[in-house]
Amino acid sequence: MSYDVILFDLDGTLTDSADGIVNSVVYALEHMGVPCADRQAERRFVGPPLQDSFRDFYGFSEEKVSLAVRLFREYFSQKGIYENAVYEGVPEMLAALQQKGIVLAVATSKPEAFAERILARFDLEKYFTVIAGASMDGTDKPTVIRQALSRLGEIPSFRVLMVGDRKHDVLGARAVGISSMGVLYGYGSEEELKKAGADRIVSSPAEIVAACMQKMR
Repeated sequence: MSYDVILFDLDGTLTDSADGIVNSVVYALEHMGVPCADRQAERRFVGPPLQDSFRDFYGFSEEKVSLAVRLFREYFSQKGIYENAVYEGVPEMLAALQQKGIVLAVATSKPEAFAERILARFDLEKYFTVIAGASMDGTDKPTVIRQALSRLGEIPSFRVLMVGDRKHDVLGARAVGISSMGVLYGYGSEEELKKAGADRIVSSPAEIVAACMQKMR
């Protein structure tokens, strides 16, 4: 079965955004008087919805979650958004898929306005028909995926693929009834992706192209 549409996660799939996200988390915690002994551990914030991470990892009340998110975005909107880099091979991968006539879109838990700025900065927005992201108040992954699909029009679910690096991408795809592909060069582990039920797991952007080309033969 060939795919007509491929949805991509952003953080950990198209760009390596860990530094900007971790720096934003540390900034928020410091301003709240919460010690951060291990910066490396805060890479767990990359991928999942921000509100969920502050709630799950630090046990914050809803009031503290709101404050933490506001502080995070205070830093991220000015500095963290630019502490980012495109993974090697991603532009070539997107160009190859687009040349094959596949419609590409982004479905990210990052606020849509930030996603648009990041993709424009790296000249990647030209590859995507739709860029769908979360609201500033937070949107779960299935909802973001549904938003992306609704903007693309009526497409049979079996002709859509979601590509991402974390369980949230895989579980979001399953929730809306589309296939999923996990990538190992991002922030999730093979164990995480397998446990979530990824239909396929690859190690590089080039393997994404190869896997999709196999489907098209």
